[in-house]
This record gives sequence, C-alpha cells and structure tokens, in this order.
Amino acid sequence: MAIGQDTEASNGGSATEQAQQKVQEAGRQAQQQAQQAAGQARDRVRGQVDQRSTQVGEQITGQASDIRTVADQLREQGKDKPAQLAEKAAQHTERIGSYLKESDADRILGDAESFARQRPWAVVAGGIALGFAASRFVKASSAGRQPTPAHQLPPGTPPSPAAGIAQPTGQTAHGAAVDPELDPALDDGRLAGMESQ
Repeated sequence: MAIGQDTEASNGGSATEQAQQKVQEAGRQAQQQAQQAAGQARDRVRGQVDQRSTQVGEQITGQASDIRTVADQLREQGKDKPAQLAEKAAQHTERIGSYLKESDADRILGDAESFARQRPWAVVAGGIALGFAASRFVKASSAGRQPTPAHQLPPGTPPSPAAGIAQPTGQTAHGAAVDPELDPALDDGRLAGMESQ
C-alpha cells in the first residue's frame, strides 16, 4: 500500500507542478503583451510629439518673422529702443521655433524631464496655472450654455428667444401670459377679446 500512496503523491505533485508552470507561462505572456503595448504607445507618443513639435515650430518661426517686421517698422519710425526689444524677442522666438522643428521626440521629452528635475517648483507652479486657466475656461463655457432665468435678467433686458418657445397671446385672470393654442382649456372666452387689442 505504501507504494501506491507514493505513486499518487508523485502524480499529485506533478499535476501541481504543471499547474504552476501554466500559471507562470500565462504570467510571462501577459507581461510580454503589456511590454509590447507599452512600446507601441511610446512609439505613438513619439510620433505625435515629432509631428506636433514640427508644426508648432513652423508656426513660431512665422511669428518670429512677424515680430521682426514690427521691429523694422519701429526702426523706420525712429523708435530704436522698442525696435531693439522687438528684435530680441524675434531672435528668442526664432530659436524656440528652430529647436522645435529640428528636435526629435526623444530630445524634447528628455529636455522636459531634465527641466522638471532641475526646477520642480516651476513645474508645480505651471500645473497650478494651467489648472486655474482650465477651470476659468470651463466656468466661462458652461455659463454660456445655461440660459439665465427671466427673473434674473437686468431691468430692460428682453428674455432670449430660447427662454420660452410659445409667444403669449393673452393673460389669465392672475396676469400670467398664456397661449390658448398650447392649452385650450385655459381659453374660456375671455382671451378672444384680448387678441384683437
């Protein structure tokens, strides 16, 4: 009997080992797939950064040209000091545009990481400023979508056409405007005389 028990134990042990191997293999495959997905995402981000940075660099270089034109006009008007400031601004703008056009994604991302490590408080302050600007933008855009109730309009301001679809044709005994076409039950004959007025 002892030999049969040993055989069962070794079979059970090998089944456990096989299950563990399958789990480990599945884990390795999942890890490889995750690494591939991350690599593809990184490649897409790099491609987007390359494309966008080139576009932005071209736009900024165009702005530098415009600033340089302003500097020339100021010089023609005899305003040398403002012309010098505009020329310096054009040079800085042109350098930024050239950097963005000529740099690849790895260099731009590396420089951004380096800047963030050297000046973490600048990054935090920039994030706060962007968050504040975004909140103001959202608040301003949501205020434009919500109609102002007629009772909150400044005196003398007519309500917007979207505030009420039906145009009133009469008044009830309580002074409220009604449209008998929308609610014929309210027309008890008193409104017929008011329509002609």
